[in-house]
Amino acid sequence: MSGVNEIRSTFLDTFAKAGHAVLPSSSLVPKNDPTLMFTNAGMVQFKNVFTGVEKRPYTKATTAQKCVRAGGKHNDLDNVGYTARHLTFFEMLGNFSFGDYFKAEAIELAWNLITKEFGLTPENLLVTVYADDDEAAGLWRKIAGFTDAKIIRIGTSDNFWQMGDTGPCGPCSEIFIDRGSDFAGGPPGSPDEDGDRFLEFWNLVFMQYDQVTPGERQALPRPSIDTGMGLERMASILQGVPTIYETDLFRALIDAVAHAVSRAPTPETAASYKVVSDHLRSTSFLIADGVLPSNEGRGYVLRRIMRRAMRHLELLGAREPVMYRLVPTLVREMGPTYTELMRAEPLISETLRLEETRFRRTLERGLAILDAESRDLTAGQNLSGETAFTLYDTYGFPLDLTQDALKNRGIGVDTAAFNTAMERQRQAARAAWSGSGEAATETVWFAIRERVGATEFLGYETETAEGILTSLLREGAEVEALKAGESGLALLNQTPFYAESGGQVGDTGLIVAAGLKARITGTEKKLGDLFVHHVTVDEGSLALGQAVELQVDHARRNAIRANHSATHLLHEALRQVLGDHVAQKGSLVSPERLRFDFSHPKPMDDAELRAVEDIANAVLLQNAPVVTKLMAVDEAIESGARALFGEKYGDEVRVVSMGRPVDAAGTETEGGRLSNFSIELCGGTHAAQTGDIGQITVVGESAVGAGVRRIEAMTGNAARRHRAEESRTLGALAGILKAPVADVAERLSALMEDRRRLERELAETRKKLAMGGGAQGGDAARDVNGVKLMARVVEGVEMRDLKSLADEGKSRLGSGIVAIVGVAADGKAGLVVGVTEDLTERYDAVGLVRAGAGHLGGKGGGGRRDMAQAGGPNGAGAEAALAAIADALSAAA
Repeated sequence: MSGVNEIRSTFLDTFAKAGHAVLPSSSLVPKNDPTLMFTNAGMVQFKNVFTGVEKRPYTKATTAQKCVRAGGKHNDLDNVGYTARHLTFFEMLGNFSFGDYFKAEAIELAWNLITKEFGLTPENLLVTVYADDDEAAGLWRKIAGFTDAKIIRIGTSDNFWQMGDTGPCGPCSEIFIDRGSDFAGGPPGSPDEDGDRFLEFWNLVFMQYDQVTPGERQALPRPSIDTGMGLERMASILQGVPTIYETDLFRALIDAVAHAVSRAPTPETAASYKVVSDHLRSTSFLIADGVLPSNEGRGYVLRRIMRRAMRHLELLGAREPVMYRLVPTLVREMGPTYTELMRAEPLISETLRLEETRFRRTLERGLAILDAESRDLTAGQNLSGETAFTLYDTYGFPLDLTQDALKNRGIGVDTAAFNTAMERQRQAARAAWSGSGEAATETVWFAIRERVGATEFLGYETETAEGILTSLLREGAEVEALKAGESGLALLNQTPFYAESGGQVGDTGLIVAAGLKARITGTEKKLGDLFVHHVTVDEGSLALGQAVELQVDHARRNAIRANHSATHLLHEALRQVLGDHVAQKGSLVSPERLRFDFSHPKPMDDAELRAVEDIANAVLLQNAPVVTKLMAVDEAIESGARALFGEKYGDEVRVVSMGRPVDAAGTETEGGRLSNFSIELCGGTHAAQTGDIGQITVVGESAVGAGVRRIEAMTGNAARRHRAEESRTLGALAGILKAPVADVAERLSALMEDRRRLERELAETRKKLAMGGGAQGGDAARDVNGVKLMARVVEGVEMRDLKSLADEGKSRLGSGIVAIVGVAADGKAGLVVGVTEDLTERYDAVGLVRAGAGHLGGKGGGGRRDMAQAGGPNGAGAEAALAAIADALSAAA
């Protein structure tokens, strides 16, 4: 038993037999911690349980948690590929006790697993404990039979874990294996402890204190356990290989890279293979959890990881996109455990292909600049921070990619100067993700949740209901009542008001009772099951414990339901027309219209938009029932329901099904395994029948970001009014054109082409008149100190045509100078001076044009010695400008 998948299942099965709840990995995007960019440890999903603000139906659990350390405080990106054990993506195996068992059982469980199940030799093992943790040291002596020589006491923060400046904390005990003298390094606590001989693979955290203040620590009433074992490290130990990159999983990935670039690894190229195989995992899992590459926040970190891998593929000789071709190997290896990889495979592949295609367009030019700027640098010197920033800002090179490209030459980067140049972008990036955890963590909401319990939502079945006020807040603080004229937040034991989530806006409506009338202007959700009503009291007062009637705005809710059901039909229609890579990336369902963001690499054409609209309306016209079911998540997905990447689902989910399958022409077909056109996991409110939507009209399609498009639509009366207005506008145009409606487009196109032709002819005529008319005649020019000067004022000529007039004048003169002032209808003027080639050594058009520009109210002018131009607001000074040019010519002569 040494394969990665076997190690994972053995760990989980062992703790399941010991009574632990086996829980799935949480998303890489934290749901309950706004301070984290990515989930970086197994305990993240249990943070609120450890702090006591959340309770679960179990007291001990075990997980295999996917983790990323590539941004913020926990960032291993720079080390990946150059050490034996660093990764950006890794799996953390852990067992947790929430006030259940403590040190003795935690140590015993760990010892039995590693020696009996994993078969590690006790003689090769040793542990560390916190310096004054005599209890842990005694337990290791008792359970493992270790002598004091094998129990190393560490008095630093490495062996004392803290969640933060305050909160739960406690000593640690780390388990190490001695891999023998073939590896360099000494035991933990020694000067050479950073070597690879003594490898730490499991950390047991004994959470037994509460850090009340930085100087005060109290014993917790219910001590807890948090452990973390690196799956990849354990695999390297059990498989007897010196690095994690030689385990079965990484061998498969590295072989795939070698096959893709048609080149076997060598000692010189080994780091590149490691970088690509690791970064393939982190990028794929991040995309599966809903992160897409962008220039800020989580998306920016994802893009850095992707581009670092793509740079190393380029070093391996790849000259076309390669990374996306590695995804099937990863899915084959890890998909059975993490099914989100299977569901997201098309999106992962397409995102990687598009990003690598874009990156390669700038890579060659950026590397050329980097080579040129660093050519004279030697080992130990630094590239300027300004150059590094230019590479980032102009060519999309993250700083770490620039550093990585220079690393083999021993050249660094002036990061202080780079950071100064980057400050604005960093501020924007921090603002983009700071506080972006999806679940609220304000203490006030946890306290209310503990006291009043969850809100029961009745809105699937009814739009009116009675409820009892359980909490009122004004300006962030709880109050006993809200009086007439005051606004605040209201919670009730039950409500028919839908809280904003899943893209659907919250309900509005009324709260009424004897002598009371209050408006609900919006509804939002806190902690997943607290429905918070934004309320303004118009008459009477709201008081705690009061029984009231709640009335949802029926017309508004109906419009929202129709639009939400339409998003489901459009989602499936988009997949049929564009392909299975289409996945929802966001939506807004309001009463007026809907918008739907989806993954797709390019704009949709008119034929595709018509096809999507036709398919969705064909299903709508079936007037089929919209069916909702409560199902287990696995059962729902097995039934064909589409889950949204990055969404958090409970043990039970609502599955919304509607319509019968149709083909691309809208004709009903046999659905095969699936009996419905659309099946999605969704907590929103929906129409009762597809026919209740009325009609679906697509009103727009646009770009949202790289690889993400947006479609906008209307339904029901809004769609009818939109179509009617378009029809009236088209009828009016037909009347003006005196043509049938069917011929309007062709007739307008012909008229526009005629107009463009006439404008071209008119412009040519005006230019001919301008050069052939006037008091001086067609080619009239006067002699100024032996030089022919053609100077004239023209009107009705576009300013952009003045240069061509000057060129024509120069051609007529053969040798001489042309000065033309064009005066526009609004009184502004443009000035052009042209000098024939034989005179450019003696006369500079730039100097001449500047001589005249001041009389037009302009400043300066610019161009070349043979042609220059200027302009100004004062067309009345045209003759004076020409006179000034003649004077300047006389003086120059």
